[in-house]
Amino acid sequence: MKNWLINLYTKSKTEENIDNMKKYLIVGLGNIGAEYVNTRHNIGFKVLDYLAKKEKLDFQTVKLGSLAEYKFKGRSFFLLKPNTYMNLSGKAVQYWMEKENIPLENIFVITDDLNLPFGTIRIKPKGSDGGHNGLKNINLVLNTNQYTRFRFGISDEFKKGKQVDYVLGEWNSAENEALTERLELASEVIKSFGTAGLENTMTTYNGK
Repeated sequence: MKNWLINLYTKSKTEENIDNMKKYLIVGLGNIGAEYVNTRHNIGFKVLDYLAKKEKLDFQTVKLGSLAEYKFKGRSFFLLKPNTYMNLSGKAVQYWMEKENIPLENIFVITDDLNLPFGTIRIKPKGSDGGHNGLKNINLVLNTNQYTRFRFGISDEFKKGKQVDYVLGEWNSAENEALTERLELASEVIKSFGTAGLENTMTTYNGK
């Protein structure tokens, strides 16, 4: 009887681990507030808003952010927009990662990147913060940089000393016109990460 109970417990823990591997925390970095909605720095929020609208999902106000759950091909994608402001993003990531028992390899952080041409996609399994304060805080709080990040290029078309104004500035008309197609592609990247895996996703989408 005792052995049967042990086997049952082991089986249930194994099943729980398998279920956790099918859960993904997709974090879009950005700043809360109407003044930031259409800024380049908020591309993480914008990508998640696009996917949520397309799939008819509603964000709920939760602890440390807004959250929507997206079910796709047997996977659960938790779309998180931290409300901690960019510089404290790690707190929200850690909280929801632990609350939903999501493994580190299933964390996917979407951020803007000045070093990439506008709209260019680069997915990396780890790396430095590259001077990005959101990534810097996540690295600090999680005590690791071994999580996947999806860098969305915003280019570096600004004059010397104007970086902050550029990053916190709104998209120009040409960028706005091209964004819909780029956001559609970005939403496919998210789904691919959970269904096709990291390596296949990098091969398919990096540089597009």
